[in-house]
Amino acid sequence: MPRIASKITPHLWFAKDAEEAAKLYVSLLPDSRIDAVTALPADTPSGPAGSVRVIELTLSGQSFLMLEAGPLDPFNRAISFLVHCEDQAEIDRLWEGFVRGGGAHDRCGWLKDRFGVYWQIVPRVFSEMMRDPDRARAKRVTTAMLKMEKLDIAALKRAFEG
Repeated sequence: MPRIASKITPHLWFAKDAEEAAKLYVSLLPDSRIDAVTALPADTPSGPAGSVRVIELTLSGQSFLMLEAGPLDPFNRAISFLVHCEDQAEIDRLWEGFVRGGGAHDRCGWLKDRFGVYWQIVPRVFSEMMRDPDRARAKRVTTAMLKMEKLDIAALKRAFEG
């Protein structure tokens, strides 16, 4: 059985479709794989033996654990996954891939996938712009970003340059 390599591993509780979600995530993010799918062999408060499944996966080199154990608490924006993108093509590919099949676009680079998990699809250069010592430049970038759904690198750079 694969060993969870990370000291801290994000754990996501899915009411259903955890393996389907895992397959989507590994198809979109490089250096990703499903490491193991295990049905719990004992009855649990969430269901009889075999009905609760644990999916161990790696997303872009980070260990994750997903539990499919029936409804508990819905996902919300309090926890999201920020994906740093190198270029607009990567932003576009991930944006469409995560919302395909029933996800929803949101503002400021946020989206919700069809499983209810929240993601932030952000160009890596955005963080650099936000840390710029010229706070007027950072403010222009922030103002531009607040008007966007999917982030547009060219528009952010134009705002940055003034």
